[in-house]
Amino acid sequence: MGTNTTVGTGPGEVRVLLVGIDDYSTVDGLRSLHGCRNDIAAARAWLARRFGTRAVVRELLDREATVTNVTSGFAEHLAAAEPGDGALFWFSGHGTDFADLDGTYAATEPTGRYQALALADGPLLDKELNALLDAVAARGVPTTAVVDCCFSGGATRANDTADTADAADTAVPTLRAARFLPAPRSWRLRPGSRDAAAGHAEPPRHVLLAACRLNESAYERVSGGVVRGVFTQALLEALDGAPADSRLNHRDLLAAAAARVTAHEPGQHPVLAPLGAGGPADTPFPGGTPGSTGPHLLRYGGAGWEVDCGAAHGLRVGADNGPEFTVMPGRTATPVKATVRVHTVQADRCLVTPCGWTPDERQVYPVELSALALPPVGVSVDDTGDLQAALQLREALATAGPGGGPSPLLGLGAPRSEVRLTAAVSDGRVRIRPADDTPSVPDLPLDTASDARRAADCLIHLARWYQARDLAHPMSTLSGQVKIEITPWGGSRPLSPDADGLLTVPYAHSPEGCREPWVSISLHNTSRRTLWCVLVDLTDSYASHTVLFPGDFVGPGRRGYALDGEPVRLALPASRPVRPGAQVMDWLKLLVADTELNTLPFQFPAWRPGGSASERQTVAGLDGKWRLAPTGHRDAGPAATASGWGTRTVRLRTVVPRVGQAG
Repeated sequence: MGTNTTVGTGPGEVRVLLVGIDDYSTVDGLRSLHGCRNDIAAARAWLARRFGTRAVVRELLDREATVTNVTSGFAEHLAAAEPGDGALFWFSGHGTDFADLDGTYAATEPTGRYQALALADGPLLDKELNALLDAVAARGVPTTAVVDCCFSGGATRANDTADTADAADTAVPTLRAARFLPAPRSWRLRPGSRDAAAGHAEPPRHVLLAACRLNESAYERVSGGVVRGVFTQALLEALDGAPADSRLNHRDLLAAAAARVTAHEPGQHPVLAPLGAGGPADTPFPGGTPGSTGPHLLRYGGAGWEVDCGAAHGLRVGADNGPEFTVMPGRTATPVKATVRVHTVQADRCLVTPCGWTPDERQVYPVELSALALPPVGVSVDDTGDLQAALQLREALATAGPGGGPSPLLGLGAPRSEVRLTAAVSDGRVRIRPADDTPSVPDLPLDTASDARRAADCLIHLARWYQARDLAHPMSTLSGQVKIEITPWGGSRPLSPDADGLLTVPYAHSPEGCREPWVSISLHNTSRRTLWCVLVDLTDSYASHTVLFPGDFVGPGRRGYALDGEPVRLALPASRPVRPGAQVMDWLKLLVADTELNTLPFQFPAWRPGGSASERQTVAGLDGKWRLAPTGHRDAGPAATASGWGTRTVRLRTVVPRVGQAG
């Protein structure tokens, strides 16, 4: 059953299952491929160079790669990995898709289609592959899947989309061929096959590196006289181009490979999942302990140097100078202050020019936003109660940003009409108050320089939160194309907001006590095209996260469900007693785009006045180096042109009503 070479023992092994299929002649006479076995040979050669005898490799090629053999490869080979080992599944072949004809999986398939790997005798469906990979990862083994086929962005994800493409009739390609296989009529769904991960609301435990998005084709082409998958070749080139003493994490590796792929195939966009910071994506390839990462990446693409931050993140180019990004220290060999300046802003990325240095085109550089062309949030320090303490706070604000300068998010001394945050100092304390109806934070002590830095951190954190909440693109036609619908669990009619646009959901009184409300949250795409959506939850604790709907495509007329259709429990935070009048506010911000966006800037924790010094430093460092610009900014120059994204926001109040009160 395939080639199984066990060349290493003990902890630190990398167990690998390589599957490559060129010969599809037995599948209803449909076309074969020519570069998949070459991909597997190249991957195996890289593994030998990188891991030597620590690699434990099993290969399944062509007719050996049946559904039974691949499944057994997981159960017998990859599942033998132990904590301290790594596991890698690599597939090169055709991808296919099926229609969900009866709507059975509407909650987890928002476009009505789902994807599969085309094996030698039938499909291995996305949910089945997801379950196989997570079963290995559940053993405490870092697990990675590299999938080089059409529609591979949906190979292991729960919410899928695909638009069927016509398969070209190809012999040995003179230039390129798509790795797409129309689902043969003889292939049928196995009963219950998609129930393997039913109710699985948590993000995958493994990492997926996919050749393309869920609705795209992946190509193979002739390179140096040899047919290879464009994605596989780009991935291995990125690995070989990394410095000998470094290990790329999955996020950096995908960014480097994606730039190479789109340079050859502009319509093929590799995908990384899951995207969450500090999770599997930030582990070294093909496995290890999560490391730190910057919110954005600098890479060399088809149009030159680019950063994965664009207009959808609030980035704009001012009249004089574009925003600047600085390479994070300690990750790559660069000058002390290696910066790049933005000259063109697109919806999901920006094109940049290095400032006085020459980056290595083979590398990917983690960068953070260090200079902005947008006005800061207005802050006023009221010193009428304690002039000396107020001076100490101003000194802390002057050094709280990048490089020991002021934070670009804060504008100290803004005109009164533009003040968003007021810091009133008196009696050895500082009271930070917002100008609108958002909650105040607890008063903070202001006796020492450390206290002043903590107060500065708080102002930066709040400014970051406000910019995320207020992000808007009023000229976009996409803003009204997707609706956020919140429905009581078990109900059929969505809740309606009041005249002020506030949607209130009450706790329920019962003889057993107050019961938290359960709701279903769906994103209804009312347009006639497939759109990418992410739902950001901004809480009144000044946190922001994308747990409810981390980002996926939703098909025309279809719905994407938060938590894969599981109930969303609107409970008060543990710190707030459940008693009449208690409440919590959430701002649910939907971002809609034509393409996938980098969501890391939308993820940050709640403000914690008692947090450790390291936590405060982490928050302040990130907050001072990026910005989500509100509409109506005061740039002297025009806003960047980017119509491919839009937003809409729902204000949600969860309240414990008084007895006899409806809420």
